Amino acid sequence: MTTTIALVDDDKNILTSVSIALQAEGFMTRIYSDAETALKALIDNPPDLAVFDIKMPRMDGLELLRRLREKSAIPVIFLTSKDDELDEALGLAMGADDYISKPFSQRLLIARIRAILRRAEYSVKPDGEESENAAEPIMRGRLEMDPARHQVKWTGKNVTLTVTEFLILETLAQRPGVVKNRNQLMDTAYQDDVYVDDRTIDSHIKRLRRKFREVDPDFNAIDTLYGAGYRFSDE
Repeated sequence: MTTTIALVDDDKNILTSVSIALQAEGFMTRIYSDAETALKALIDNPPDLAVFDIKMPRMDGLELLRRLREKSAIPVIFLTSKDDELDEALGLAMGADDYISKPFSQRLLIARIRAILRRAEYSVKPDGEESENAAEPIMRGRLEMDPARHQVKWTGKNVTLTVTEFLILETLAQRPGVVKNRNQLMDTAYQDDVYVDDRTIDSHIKRLRRKFREVDPDFNAIDTLYGAGYRFSDE
């Protein structure tokens, strides 16, 4: 069956360009230029995934997500501006699956959509049924990562990560003690030669630490080696 992606944005140029790009990749799209219209459609006829902007008139993306989560658990990706760190945090806390900052690469958005859909597919498989290509769980000290289910635990407590954060942590945890520079982490998290600023990786590391410290204030397993990069310590 064809996968359907709903797009919600008051910028019609973004709606058109992203819709064309998604259709070229084999997706079906539904587009909405206002959140009120989108909300009813998302609940009455749910797509496989929704992408919407945070900054919209009348009803913004955060309010749309809040109302949607009362009725539906469909995956959601936020589009944000570079300075919307507070909105990003609120959106993730309210149940968004990931966010991408504007201006964004359509290739990056498509990669994130595919990653989240894969995660959603694993989550609905019957217990014990796994893909033949499912990645093995990673156990590093107090860290437990299950790539197939996109689940992370620290000292037995769940830690909710975006797809990008998960990929960065997975890269570090696969080889504890080995330093990964920013370019290596960017290659992992942003495929298809998508350019991102070095500071983007630093921001993701900052958010990773903050999320782990919410379950363990003494978390210090991600080390910064100034001028070199980052490493994971499983001691």
